[in-house]
Amino acid sequence: MTATGERGGSLGSGHPDLIRDLASVKEYQVAEDRKFFSATHEEIAGGLTTDVYFVRTIEILESLGRASAPVVAEVFTSREGVMAGNEEARNLLAGRGVVVEALPEGERFADHEVVMRIAGPYRNFGLFETPLLGILASSSGWATAAVDCREAAGEKPFICFGARHLHPAVAPVMERAAIVGGAAGASCILAAKLAKVQPTGTIPHAAVLIAGDTLTVAETYDRIMPEDSPRVILVDTFHDEAEETLRVARKLGRRLGGVRLDTPSERGGVTPQLVKEIRARLDQEGYEHVKIFVSGGLDPDRIRLLSDAGADAFGVGSYISRARPIDMTMDLKVVDGRPIAKRGRIPGLTPTQRLARMS
Repeated sequence: MTATGERGGSLGSGHPDLIRDLASVKEYQVAEDRKFFSATHEEIAGGLTTDVYFVRTIEILESLGRASAPVVAEVFTSREGVMAGNEEARNLLAGRGVVVEALPEGERFADHEVVMRIAGPYRNFGLFETPLLGILASSSGWATAAVDCREAAGEKPFICFGARHLHPAVAPVMERAAIVGGAAGASCILAAKLAKVQPTGTIPHAAVLIAGDTLTVAETYDRIMPEDSPRVILVDTFHDEAEETLRVARKLGRRLGGVRLDTPSERGGVTPQLVKEIRARLDQEGYEHVKIFVSGGLDPDRIRLLSDAGADAFGVGSYISRARPIDMTMDLKVVDGRPIAKRGRIPGLTPTQRLARMS
């Protein structure tokens, strides 16, 4: 695996690197009227989210005439999981004169497995180790949690509802990773669009609280929403969930696609017994077509219990959004064509047939 490239210093997109050396770090000033603390695309691609010691490394190597030494780096994992974040990683390194190979998104990896290789002049990518590892660590952690939910749900769909639990700058990244891991959709508009699907969701309790009645909201929903918008109605705001379910079903009939249960923890949450009761009451009155959608503090264990009780679909938020990142480590394994490694690691490329060249 080899690559050649020009000296670093500008992005493939044509934008200059914001950080080139320690002087540029010292000179950089944050705008006084900045509205949000999250990094922009330009700041990430320009090196502002890197750790400063990589800038020091480049300066030292420049002084030694070694910054453009040809190297091969490997990224390996801290535990098993599911690969995600490849597209952002590719975009971060695009135009930098390096060759990148990676485990495809959605593929499982083992503990300490090599999931990416980068070959090229060190200065062309070394400055971006911090954001690269962060992209892969977070996205893979979220995708892995989503796979846990997918396996628990079996053939039944689940939607990612986790955007409210994260800073909005990264919420779309999380929900897109959840789709990589098997979520059928996402509620966050930008996340869904990035995954090339339409956003999915019903209504919040606020609609019912302000309108004053679940049936009023259901009728209005049915009247004004597009025909291709599934009629799934929230039924736990004011009255008994089974009672509200039947009121809505009797009113909408065949047009009702499903009911959503989101009973708060103060009332014991959604229980298997509640799901069984509602399923039985719907079936007894001829509403076998109405699905039961469950949300609220779900994890794989609860998904299995509620699925066995008769739930048809699930909304999962914090289990995915709070997933622990899967730490990634980058090691140089070849320098100037010679196998090399730090103490405790094996010099040279790690044998693997699982990596594919990224375009």
